[in-house]
Amino acid sequence: MNQLTKAAKTLAAKYNSTSLILRIAIGLVIGSVLALICPGAAWIEEFGNLFVGALKGVAPVLVFVIVASALAQGSSKLDRRFGTVVWLYMLTTFVAAALSVVTSKLFPQTLVLAEAATADVVPQGLGDVMHTLLSNIVSNPVASIMNGNYIGILMWACLFGLAMKKLGSDTTKNFMANTADAISAIVRWIINLAPFGIMGLVFTNVADNGLSIFTQYGRLLLLLVGTMLLMALVINPFIIFIYLHRNPYPLVFRCLRESGLTAFFTRSSAANIPVNMSLCEKLGLDKDIYSVSIPLGATINMDGTAIYQGVCAIFIAACYGIQLTFPQMITIVLTATLASIGTAGVPGAGMVMLTMVLTSVGLPVEGVALVAGVDRIFDMGRTTVNITGDASCTVIVSNLEKKKEARKNKNA
Repeated sequence: MNQLTKAAKTLAAKYNSTSLILRIAIGLVIGSVLALICPGAAWIEEFGNLFVGALKGVAPVLVFVIVASALAQGSSKLDRRFGTVVWLYMLTTFVAAALSVVTSKLFPQTLVLAEAATADVVPQGLGDVMHTLLSNIVSNPVASIMNGNYIGILMWACLFGLAMKKLGSDTTKNFMANTADAISAIVRWIINLAPFGIMGLVFTNVADNGLSIFTQYGRLLLLLVGTMLLMALVINPFIIFIYLHRNPYPLVFRCLRESGLTAFFTRSSAANIPVNMSLCEKLGLDKDIYSVSIPLGATINMDGTAIYQGVCAIFIAACYGIQLTFPQMITIVLTATLASIGTAGVPGAGMVMLTMVLTSVGLPVEGVALVAGVDRIFDMGRTTVNITGDASCTVIVSNLEKKKEARKNKNA
């Protein structure tokens, strides 16, 4: 028994001492091999389900506790920094939507239509989306945490933190800080088990989709992936360079490696909030900034989703033989930007918002069925772009604040 305990401790020590990226890569390979060898072993999927469930479960509590604690300590200020974050999120989402229209016109894709399928998607207008967003802001705080409504969580966390800053005793504030540290520790434990989760998620994707999906939609997938890579590896680095005047690629590749890889397989911006916060902590960013900007970005910074909606809208138009005018393409860009911002707060996510983009330019809503079968594949790419964009914008704002503080101290 003692030998077993000693062997287990040695194995655990070896596991923890190995790079997380290497462990994830090993899990990825094992999951792929198992899916090809024994695709019917459904129990392997549970590793992925447990991992995603744990991340989604802890993320709302993490966001509420960290934001409220930071504000209660009196160190966090929702001032111009908050405005800069929102501006960057809106800018990158708009650029992504415009980029999707440009690449779709340069490399048009179509599909020979068989008998039209139907999609269980309910169209929503802009008014419905805005109503949903506003309702989410004032949603019940407990319900917001239970349902992962991050707009509502941020709203109540800010109010609670500001109230505690004014009324709370030092003992209470210390308790909140200790609670935030404890939740952060739990998140680190969950992320440490990411290789097992990735193994299960990779198994599910390879076993379910196989390679047949790429033969029918290969060119559309290539266009989407190419546009997303252009956004992630050219546009975002350019924006970082404009603001920070330094080589952006070490940061970009680190974000893709440490946060993007997990996002690719979980396909959930909410589930990746703890992962992104952990990355920001490693980068030495201001906790007061990333505790608000990362969960906010998971709700309104949807670069990948904007690309998906723009490309899919033009693809659906081509499939139906509809020629879009220039004003219609501008409408697609604007609607895709607004629809992307509302995606996280609407049940059905991107598929529901795609119907809003289609109806804005008079395209048949039934066209959603053309991409419904491969939406899961598309979701992997768009979530990766969304998540890495959150981290990039947070780095920009945090570094801008450091420069301002340095100048202020120098002049003082």
